[in-house]
Formats: sequence, structure tokens, C-alpha cells
Amino acid sequence: MNRTGTDFLTIPQHYVKHWRTVTFSGSLRRWARLWPDTVAVVDPRQRLTYQELDKSADRVAAGFARLGVGRGDRVVVQLPNQVEFLQVWFGLQRLGAVPVHAMPAHRRDEIVHLAAASGAAALVVGERQGRFDFRTMAVEVGAELGRRGMAVPEVVVVGEPGESGGTAFSELCRLAPALSATPAFAGLSHPTGARLVPVDEPDPDDPHGPAAGDLALLLISGGTTGRPKLIPRSHTDYDLNARLGVRAAAMNSGTVYLAVLPAGFNFTLACPGILGALSVGGTVVLAPDPGPATAFHLIATEKVTHTALTPALVPHWLTEAETRREALATLQVVQVGGARLPDELARRAGPALGVTIQQVYGMAEGLICYTALDDDPEIVATTQGRPGCEDDELLIVRPGTTEPAETGELLVRGPYTLRSYYNAPAADPAFTSEGFYRTGDEVRRLPSGPVVVVGRVKDQINRAGEKYAAVEVEEHLLDLDGVKAAAIVGLPDPDWGEAAVAVLVHDGPAPTVRALATHLRERGLAAYKAPQRVHSIDAMPLTPVGKVDKQALRARLAR
Repeated sequence: MNRTGTDFLTIPQHYVKHWRTVTFSGSLRRWARLWPDTVAVVDPRQRLTYQELDKSADRVAAGFARLGVGRGDRVVVQLPNQVEFLQVWFGLQRLGAVPVHAMPAHRRDEIVHLAAASGAAALVVGERQGRFDFRTMAVEVGAELGRRGMAVPEVVVVGEPGESGGTAFSELCRLAPALSATPAFAGLSHPTGARLVPVDEPDPDDPHGPAAGDLALLLISGGTTGRPKLIPRSHTDYDLNARLGVRAAAMNSGTVYLAVLPAGFNFTLACPGILGALSVGGTVVLAPDPGPATAFHLIATEKVTHTALTPALVPHWLTEAETRREALATLQVVQVGGARLPDELARRAGPALGVTIQQVYGMAEGLICYTALDDDPEIVATTQGRPGCEDDELLIVRPGTTEPAETGELLVRGPYTLRSYYNAPAADPAFTSEGFYRTGDEVRRLPSGPVVVVGRVKDQINRAGEKYAAVEVEEHLLDLDGVKAAAIVGLPDPDWGEAAVAVLVHDGPAPTVRALATHLRERGLAAYKAPQRVHSIDAMPLTPVGKVDKQALRARLAR
């Protein structure tokens, strides 16, 4: 059974009161009726009104249907920040298919994993990024899945398909004239059987379309035990995710949201991000790259009011603002999340940019915390905010237990937090028997409510908000000639938040950072997973049970 994250535990009724009978397909249809001629989305090449975005979702849905994609089918979407991302995303929603979010930085190894883990029926990619050709990668992904005896997904290319054998996105939109040509699917009720509040009904013109409790999208976890897991989000819980963010960030019809980070990133899409801005009749501006020069230009020309950054980008914005502060005249709120923002940087950022800084802490699995826009500056500088919903349940425990602690691992459950990973076994150690999710983050909480992130208990690297399991890279390093043992350890870094250090036991000369990066790239890993430093030792320190003692490694590296 494909677990949606809500179908094997009893859902508390006080969670249900927060949900609405919505689907993202129906929501877009409603937004197009409310604000037909308002510009919904902008990129450097084009802009679409709400009505145009809605109609394009029909065409995309019909095109995917003609390719054989249907309700419930999973589709890996790997696109940069461009209007086509939203056209594809809402087109899949209209069909009742499920977008699987891949990041633009992912490469063959990660895409093969996502396609295999989700059982993807299709893969959507762009043409090129610099010298990297996504179309060639799509061919390699299909070949690898075929070798494993798995179905090879259909390929859709935003641009020219080249030799990929895929379908051009422009042709996809011409494959069928109307969504009515798609097969009818039986409607599904919410997995819990809970009664939902009928605030915004699913699209009445499409009775066979998606239902509110259906699986709406699959996000990816940062991973702690190897490959990333798939995070199931339903229409109901993800709608709540975005609505809580809209309230926290004070978005309204005058909001212009700049997506600097990848559109498929949970922070960018729904905290409140793109979906939040669209839900109130605002405008979304998609930045083609994260550079501050690009962002400042778009803020000035599009009159941007809100945006979101990772801590690694903040110093670059402060430098840019020294000579271009006037470009930020309309900017009101800058959210910072994905990693801990250093206190002193948080104190400087607001005055230097002339904005309100909002710290955001959370996870694609659910819980999101926000500092309030009117919080005391010291609270904003030193905490990561309060839970978005009054029914978010937080426990702080000794790591690996359920014993309360003043500072310890954060456990959470709530009306928009998952109850299991996609297709995960029922006995998953990431969850307690009471349904609390073990975040792996080490926190404490002030008496007044804000959460302070202290560190992590997970064996995970967080480089400027890009998270991955250390063991994933370690396994690849062990295949390098001469390497007898390998460990990846994260150390604080002023630019990236955390730098990955490869600690190696090896024969012969030590591999260089460049050699490790080349090795990992050739094995199909994303560039951000390459270590920033290499350290050689004669033998790995071990814990009493024989595991690599990473605490001892960190202490040695710190010296």
C-alpha cells in the first residue's frame, strides 16, 4: 500500500478542525475566477495571469493524460525557477497525478533513486544548466531503471528534446485540446475518513478529479541513513502549511513574492512562499539564479515585498546593499531558514537591508516555526520562532528516548506533520509509537514559547540548507582506490553554515578535494555533496559498540 502519511494512525479530531476540503487544482480554478487578469507569475521571459495559468494547467494535464499519465501516478519534476515549473505542477494537480520534487542540483544518482522509490511514470527536465545536459541525464536514468527491470518513465523536456527521445513541453500542451478527454477516475475520500470543513470545495467542474485527502505531492527528506526518503503531503495538510505561513508573514493581495531559492524547495513553495502568495491574489516572481545582483534587479523592477533566503545568502545581500540599498525600497519581509542564522548576522541584517527579518525553522516533514513580525529584535536574532499552529505538539527529549529534557531532541506531531514516510514500513524508527516524528534536531524552548535550535543529533550535513545523509557520501568514498575507511563530519562554517570534512584512512597519498569532487560527480551525485576539506588519519576512533566516533572526530578537527 502507498502510505500517504495519514492512513495508519488515528487522527486526533482537534487536528481535523484546521483542514479544508480543498485541492490545489480546485484552488487554482477559484483563484482564476477571483483574479482573472491579475499577474500570477513572472520570470525573465514571460508572465501569466491567473486565468492564463489556470488554462495552461488544463492543457498540461491533457497532454500528460495523452502520454498515459493518470490519477495517482508519480512524476519526477526537476526544473529551475521558470514559469513552466508552475504550469507543470498545477497541470499534474489537475490530473490528480503527484509531482515528486527534485532539486535542480540533483544528478543521475539522485534522480534514479527518486524515480525508483516513487515508481515514477514520467520525468520532467530542462535542457541545460551551464555545461550539464539534463536530457542526457534523463537517457541515463531510463537506462539504469531498465537494467533494474523497472519501467522506464516518459520524458518531457522544457525546451528541445535533443536525442533524449522525450516530448517537448510545447508539444505536450498541444497533445490534447481539453482535460475532458482524460479518463474518469473514482473519487477518493480522505484516508482518515475524517469530516473536512467545506470551505473551498474541489473543482465542481471536474467530479473525477483529485480529492482533498489525496496524496498531492512528494517532497524529499534530508536523509540520515542513506538515500533520501519521500515525504507524502496531502492537499489538506499542505494547504494548511501554506495558510499558516500567510498569516505569519502577513501576505495579502499586494504581496509580490520573489522565489530566490529553488521553487521545488518546501521553504520556497509553501512556507508560505509561492502557494501562499497565490492564495491571496499576489504575484510570484521567479529568479533564474540566486545571485544578489539578479535578486536586487527583480526587487526593483517588480516591486517585490517578500522573499526567503538561506543564511549563506545573507552576507552576500548585505554586501550588495552597501551600494544598492535603494533597490530594496519596496521590500518588507525577508525570511531566513533552512539552517540556523547566526545571532550577530541576524542582528545586522534587518537594519542593513531596511526590512523585517523573519526567522523560519521547520522541515519538509511538517512543523514550521516563525518569529513574529512584531517580535522584540532580540527574540528575532536569537530564536527560530514559535510553531505555526496552536495544535502543533512539541516534545524535547533525551536523544533516542521519550524521556523529557530541557535541551534535547525535538519530537513533533500536528495537523500538517506526516505520520509515516511514503511506502515506509509500519515500524519506522523515525516515529514513536504515539505518532511523534523524531526530527533529529537538538533544541531548547524559552518559557515564552520560541524554539532555539542548538544543533543536531542526526548524522546529517546541512550545507546552506541543502541536507544529505553523511553515510550516502561515505559509501561512495569507500569505492575510491586506496581508501580503507571514510567518514563525513560537519563543522561550523561562516559562509555555508556547515562545511563537510572527509576524514579518510587510506593507502598512499591523500586524495585532494578536487579528486573527491570528480569521483562523486562521475558517480552521479550532486555537486553540493562534495566535501570542502579532506583530513587523513591512521585509524578511525570507535565508540564502545564499534561505530565511528564522530564526536571524537569533530573534537580532533576542531583542534
